[in-house]
Amino acid sequence: MALLILGIIIWSLTHLLPSALPGMRGRFVAALGENRYRGLFALVIVGALLLIVFGWKQAIPTAVYAPPMTASPLTSALILIGFVLFIASQAPGNIKRFIRHPQMIGTICWGVAHLLLNGDSRSVTLFGGLTVWAVLEILMINRREGDWRRPEAAAIRLDIVTVAIGLVAFAAIVYFHAGLFGVAAVPGV
Repeated sequence: MALLILGIIIWSLTHLLPSALPGMRGRFVAALGENRYRGLFALVIVGALLLIVFGWKQAIPTAVYAPPMTASPLTSALILIGFVLFIASQAPGNIKRFIRHPQMIGTICWGVAHLLLNGDSRSVTLFGGLTVWAVLEILMINRREGDWRRPEAAAIRLDIVTVAIGLVAFAAIVYFHAGLFGVAAVPGV
């Protein structure tokens, strides 16, 4: 469990520190250069992800609480919304006109859905930890950036493409979930 926790802490701090201490990023860029800074940032994030993956596989889950739900349309909808919002954060469209932080809100939807489905220690650590990180990230970004300026309206076809990509990604993960993560996302799939 220690590797999993360490991975989540490194992931969270690597993302939160630039928001909490905006001048720190500037000092790193001045010392390293933009490309080296981005490379180092990416390297640390990949390292954190590897710690999370190996920590997950190594951790022996113990029951923390009885999950309040089994796979249901609600949990599936939350995860699907999470996928669409995650895609929307990087794509042009109107979703960002209505949701200031689509990637973080998507992460929260994904995390909450998994917490409704899983009550073991490693699930609580992973999904709870990343949900808390996403909430803190929203608060830090809002503090750093101040008032939100909504983007201009975009063609609706861009949102249709975003939703379609989110649906395809969701369907692929549902189909391959058992092979990738050891448990079927939907019983029988």
